[in-house]
Amino acid sequence: MFYRRKIILSLLQVFGGKLEKVSLQKLALILTTKQTKPEYEFIPYKLGCYSFSLSADLKTMEKRQQISVEGANFQKIDQANYFMELTEIDKKSISNLYEEFKSFSSEDLMRYTYVRFPYMAINSMRAEELLSPNEYGVVNNSRPNTDKTILFTIGYEGISLEAYLNKLLLNDIKVLVDVRNNPLSQKFGFSKSLLQRYCNSLSIEYVHFPEVGIQGKYRKELHSQSDYDALFEKYSDIVLKVNQPAKEKILEFLTKKKRIALTCFEADICHCHRKHLAESIVELPAWKYELRHI
Repeated sequence: MFYRRKIILSLLQVFGGKLEKVSLQKLALILTTKQTKPEYEFIPYKLGCYSFSLSADLKTMEKRQQISVEGANFQKIDQANYFMELTEIDKKSISNLYEEFKSFSSEDLMRYTYVRFPYMAINSMRAEELLSPNEYGVVNNSRPNTDKTILFTIGYEGISLEAYLNKLLLNDIKVLVDVRNNPLSQKFGFSKSLLQRYCNSLSIEYVHFPEVGIQGKYRKELHSQSDYDALFEKYSDIVLKVNQPAKEKILEFLTKKKRIALTCFEADICHCHRKHLAESIVELPAWKYELRHI
């Protein structure tokens, strides 16, 4: 079993075998601040901090009959003592977490995390209700907001879904433009249907332009930068020159929405066709904006 799931089962165990769904997310966030290498990352969601990866793990543990869902609660039904399998540091952190928060309700934990991590409250439906005017003002000041028109590009290689979504949020991206020819991924959260759902849940529009992607059969035997350069030269000649309407449509999105991001897999912009697509859009006659790779 993944160590991170043992952490969650241990949290449930130490807190008496049962936790409200909201409380579990909040406690998991607080716990990650005690870890050198956090097991989960979080995004600002409808009730504050939320991890899609943690939610997926909980669904898996439910299928494996390690936990059950009882209304608004998660119940540990696996009788194994996973707490004893944790590192001493994590044992101590979870024990301290219990001592500090054992009497906190889910609302108490929401308020605590909103005050301590105001960015995590920017999308909360209850932040204004639970916080004082000054505290809510801090949340509002944590909300990214700019009118500058920028075309971004972003890759998801080497980062979690939550880290990726936070990049979009922190840069105030309004539209994510998926430029993969085949938008499937073995990495959690990055296949088209899931990525679209997660973006939409954060009020980020998702659109897909497969025609400006590169088919997988052309992405073989790429061992050096010269191999990539040869691929992208063909891409420019074969794909970009015949897809002028798609480039113009992307520029239209940018003009209307002001902050959009082209996305593909590679972390290194020099290994990804999105760089050449973006530069081709910059060359359009109507271009008058800024290009930024994140």
